[in-house]
Amino acid sequence: MTIRSTAVLTAFLALLGALAFPACSEEDGDEHAQQGPPPRLRTYFIAADEVAWDYAPLGINGIAGAAFGAAENVFVESGPDRIGRQYMKALYREYADATFTTLKTLDPKWEHLGTVGPVIRAVVGDTVDVVFKNNTAYPRTIHVHGLEYDKSSEGTYYDDGTSASEHDDDDVAPGNTHSYHYRVPERAGPGPNDGSSVMWMYHSHVDEPVDVNAGLLGPIIVTRRDMARPDGTPVDMDREFVLLFEVMDENKSNYLQDNIQAYCGNPGSVDPDDPDFQESNLMHAINGYVYGNLRGLNMTAGERVRWYVMGLGTEVDLHTAHWHGQTVIVNMMRTDIVSLLPGGMAIADMEPDNEGTWLMHCHVNDHIDAGMLALFEVTAP
Repeated sequence: MTIRSTAVLTAFLALLGALAFPACSEEDGDEHAQQGPPPRLRTYFIAADEVAWDYAPLGINGIAGAAFGAAENVFVESGPDRIGRQYMKALYREYADATFTTLKTLDPKWEHLGTVGPVIRAVVGDTVDVVFKNNTAYPRTIHVHGLEYDKSSEGTYYDDGTSASEHDDDDVAPGNTHSYHYRVPERAGPGPNDGSSVMWMYHSHVDEPVDVNAGLLGPIIVTRRDMARPDGTPVDMDREFVLLFEVMDENKSNYLQDNIQAYCGNPGSVDPDDPDFQESNLMHAINGYVYGNLRGLNMTAGERVRWYVMGLGTEVDLHTAHWHGQTVIVNMMRTDIVSLLPGGMAIADMEPDNEGTWLMHCHVNDHIDAGMLALFEVTAP
């Protein structure tokens, strides 16, 4: 090869390299790292409230479009020694400010949350303050997954050798308020194989099984900074849904005796140890609704939809969330089912392309029979 042809080849290869790997200065790298909204403090005012909850407010089986039959009435029919479909519960609710006098207006896109607490949203690099008030008759807390916190914001008591002042967060008495402080470092956001956002959960942790069965659980959504809109939502998603699959064991709630007194026709006839009575209080719910009574899962064909799915409970809470008529991407794989263990969290991305009203349910046979079913709707753009 001649010197001239070698020089031409070298120049050509250099040009290809410049096109494939454009030069960037340190300033360019800094500018890229600063993309997205600047870090900020996000403050939420959340209370634990006592709420009379109806697991089936439609009064019918919304899947069948018909009155409840004998199978459904095991769980939803009240009677002399049966509570039925209504229960007193403790639920997290968001307020407008620290006076805790006015509930914050719920955005219609979150009407499907049901018993699930308000979304705590943040972007990597943010800090989050949650001012928590306990409006219930029992001690409650907030314990978060995923975020970074000091001992004074853990919301869980155990003998960890810390001072008494660092345990004020572990047992918020009825009527009291406590401020929790959290940081959102890189490890609280999406990992290398995640999408633009991830979900964590928060819940009360004084007596976790009792508190969660009473209803105290909510979601945290953290978005990668360079993929976040100013409000913290991921730029590559048009719609988000949060689903909780849980067999809510009302036998374990603080309010069992209150519910017997309020909703049983003859409270004195109730035997709390009767297996049939206990079975009737196992509410196989999605977001606190049974038998297709969950509403608000509406989307448009072609939208980019992200489903944040989680489960809690005991060994019976092995759930397989299944969408009819569509498929989702989970862990970079195509499927239409997400498997959940108690405490499990998963993200499923969907681009709905099949218009209509579709079934979404847990695929465990016993859970289908007991009402862990809902509907979602895909409309034309």
